[in-house]
Amino acid sequence: MFREMRRFKQVLSQEECIEVLKNEPRGVLSLIGEDGYPYGIPMDHWYCEEDGKLYFHCAKEGHKLDALKACSKASYCVYDQGYRKEGEWALNIRSVVVFGQISVVEEAEKTKYICTNLCRKFTDDAAYLEHELTHSLVRVLCLELSPEHMTGKLVNES
Repeated sequence: MFREMRRFKQVLSQEECIEVLKNEPRGVLSLIGEDGYPYGIPMDHWYCEEDGKLYFHCAKEGHKLDALKACSKASYCVYDQGYRKEGEWALNIRSVVVFGQISVVEEAEKTKYICTNLCRKFTDDAAYLEHELTHSLVRVLCLELSPEHMTGKLVNES
């Protein structure tokens, strides 16, 4: 069902893919939008090592949720900042694409847990986190991407 990567010498291991997902703060979530048009939107994410799923937060209505009601299939692409080998101009970039199904997180405690971990990915300011949980959590919806297939590769931009 899912294609194998054609440039197999550039393939990242599953561990390297997970490292990118854990360390990078954002990527692009792609859904099947209205009238079959692709809909890609930048998103913050949190990779949960306990269950191997990706979590996102969003508003309780909008284009993204309308698309998910029509089709729960999604892909999510993340790439790192890259690095240069000494004496080279080109960046070496690791990218990961996750294919899977997205569902809405229904449980209030799980939503709070996800939002807490998402916030901690960006700041360790406890007062800010508490303020956000107290004032914004009621307006937040969390999404869970259950991976069915994941690929990663290292690309040299030269």
